[in-house]
Amino acid sequence: MSYRIGIDVGGTHTDAVLLDSEYRVIAKTKSATTEDVSSGIYKAMREVIAKSGVPRSQIHYATLGTTHCTNALVERKRLNQIASIRIGAPATLAVKPLVGVPDDLRRHLGKYTYIVRGGHEYDGSEIAKLDEDDLYRIAHEIKGNVDSVAVTSVFSPVSKQHELRAAEILHEVLGSEIPVSLSHEIGSVGLLERENATILNSAVVNVAKTTAEGFVNALKEEGINAKVFFGQNDGTLMNVEYAIKYPILTIACGPTNSIRGASYLTGLSDALVVDVGGTTTDIGVLINSFPRESSLAVEIGGARTNFRMPDLVSIGLGGGTIVRIQEDGSFTVGPDSVGYRLPEKGLVFGGDTLTATDVAVALGKADIGEQEKVAHLDKALLERVYTKIVEMVEEAIDKMKTSAEPVPVILVGGGSILLPDRLKGASNVIRPGDFGVANAIGAGIAQVSGQIERVFALDELGREKTLELAKQMAIEEAITAGADPDTVKIVDIEDVPLAYLPGNATRVRVKAAGTLAANLEKVN
Repeated sequence: MSYRIGIDVGGTHTDAVLLDSEYRVIAKTKSATTEDVSSGIYKAMREVIAKSGVPRSQIHYATLGTTHCTNALVERKRLNQIASIRIGAPATLAVKPLVGVPDDLRRHLGKYTYIVRGGHEYDGSEIAKLDEDDLYRIAHEIKGNVDSVAVTSVFSPVSKQHELRAAEILHEVLGSEIPVSLSHEIGSVGLLERENATILNSAVVNVAKTTAEGFVNALKEEGINAKVFFGQNDGTLMNVEYAIKYPILTIACGPTNSIRGASYLTGLSDALVVDVGGTTTDIGVLINSFPRESSLAVEIGGARTNFRMPDLVSIGLGGGTIVRIQEDGSFTVGPDSVGYRLPEKGLVFGGDTLTATDVAVALGKADIGEQEKVAHLDKALLERVYTKIVEMVEEAIDKMKTSAEPVPVILVGGGSILLPDRLKGASNVIRPGDFGVANAIGAGIAQVSGQIERVFALDELGREKTLELAKQMAIEEAITAGADPDTVKIVDIEDVPLAYLPGNATRVRVKAAGTLAANLEKVN
């Protein structure tokens, strides 16, 4: 029998499950998310292994959805010393790198920024010949001063030659061990947002590497020789090498794990998923069993980026959300929360802070803690508070719907005990078994994916051959990321003609996904 561990880190709890080869839950646990994140992960891992009683030699896979990279960018801590090189002079000299990025983040990341001659036009022709001499000069200047480099070339999704040549020069001078992030592999068309995404990716390489090594070592200390994978924000997995190369893809993987877990637990491929944690509620959309991708630019740590992200609405409502009642009977719900301190701060646990959980327990909506500790509260007032809580979720559901028609709504997350079995806008409300650890289950059952997004000139090969080429590229990406070649399938394809470009140009996005490769000879 082969088993796998799935772990997902939330703002309040770190959840872990142990699944068998049929994806049945053998054991599950919740532990408080710790300030350093890692110790909470290891604690949850040890607890779920102990509960399961499964021999460690039979645990072959371990998957982790983590907030390490998100936290590093938000807190401005543990970031790499980076250099940012834009290939785009003389066309882009008017706008410097990191424009629009918050001042404190720019101070961390903007010490070594350069713009060199080169780049391409929208039709693939050169703006200017790549200035290789300048790149050699820059490489020698930053040698010994940086441990990660971001390279962004104008219209590199159309032509990546200048970025690839720049990477060759940088590795020649700096050594192959210095990671070089290339924008055509990370973001889509849109220079400044793609550049920001690439810079942020290069800034968290060490965080991802330390996290990966720590997780692998923790498993080995427990006597587990498992193949390790990380959750990425499209609801699929990537191997350790891929995660260290593209750590930015781990951002927002938690909500996507919940969405994938909700799909698996209910068998639904199309629905809205409401994930209620201790601090926030995230609402996402299932389409063909995968999260719907956002079509908008997104901000990470205050920097505007354009790499792929799930389409989510998040509101400040969770089990630990603080409810404040004024003397005149008015009240506020959140957005702040006691978070992982709910078991010590909530009234039903003997604490001194009125939370959303206390409201639900006092009204008989949830059975947790000691109800007598909230029996003295004004029930009429609490009914008004509860109505407000439900309305907040219903408004968020309405924002995510694409039509006025009711849709199925799946409730997951430990905090979903707060919500009723009927919600406006929902055709039916489903609360599956193991809903409290849907995120960890989503991490455990996830497939491995590969995605490409490029601009192709259809005049060169024709539409049919171009799409076949794009599909093959996505399949190869999935296999590189750790998918079994025999199981990889195309799960999403989109092509958008770009009328303003010559050569019948079309932006093609293809995603392929497959199950984890069974070959365990190369264990991390």
